[in-house]
Amino acid sequence: MRGAITALVDGAPHDRIGVADRGLQYGDGLFETIKMSAGRPRLWDRHLARLCHGAARLGLAEPDGRQLYGEVMRLAAGADGVIKLILTRGEGPRGYRPVIGAAPRRILSLHRRPQYPSSWSQTGVDVVVCRTQVSDNPSLAGLKHLNRLDQVLARAEWNDLQVAEGLMCDAAGRVIGGTMTNLFLVQGDRLVTPDLGRCGVAGTVRAAVLDLAPRLGLSVAKDGIWPRDLFAAEGAFLTNAVIGIWPIRTCGGRSLPGRPPAELVAAVAQAANDLGEAVH
Repeated sequence: MRGAITALVDGAPHDRIGVADRGLQYGDGLFETIKMSAGRPRLWDRHLARLCHGAARLGLAEPDGRQLYGEVMRLAAGADGVIKLILTRGEGPRGYRPVIGAAPRRILSLHRRPQYPSSWSQTGVDVVVCRTQVSDNPSLAGLKHLNRLDQVLARAEWNDLQVAEGLMCDAAGRVIGGTMTNLFLVQGDRLVTPDLGRCGVAGTVRAAVLDLAPRLGLSVAKDGIWPRDLFAAEGAFLTNAVIGIWPIRTCGGRSLPGRPPAELVAAVAQAANDLGEAVH
């Protein structure tokens, strides 16, 4: 990576945090995974909005968007890659009770962008359905919080490099999304994405697709999706801020009958590359 530093802690070049940090002790915080392209953060307004929304729900002080944008730009130093932005409740004494008025801690790190096969975006990916379930907790539903053990255990279930992603279900067996992605099905002139009212992460590209769909003449439903529904749809795809969009080619070794329309795939890919309204 270009640049003299690869991490900032509260704005200072550093790659260590104290053992009393509540993000380390309890997973007490949030994070964003931000694609840097041409030296600028993509979907910045959506990332910042989700972070502020999550902070409000967790009772954290609202992060300063201008300060964060400045730190992102300083850390990237014009490079492409991925920035992981972590916001924790900061340090506190042992015990679950949060310290009232504690200043949140900002941790930013710069990483190389994953090099996925180009065919995954062009012709689709192979996925599996994981045994590990997504934990049901409406209080945390939609948030990109630091408690990711469900995803860690699910991702450990396969080592086949040809498998791009694992789909995770809730306790009832409904598909909530991938370990790192959101899911959409194409059903005629309608898109269906899982209802995240009880669990799951509301992704930034997912939000962009929800806004984009009406412009393409598509309605959107947030509903329960079962694994069998993938094989009855006219197409299925995954989204996140780094990959943009991956059509699904097979699930558990079984081919899906259709593909998302090319116009939709191109529009989602373009939406994922949007700069957003940077605060600076």
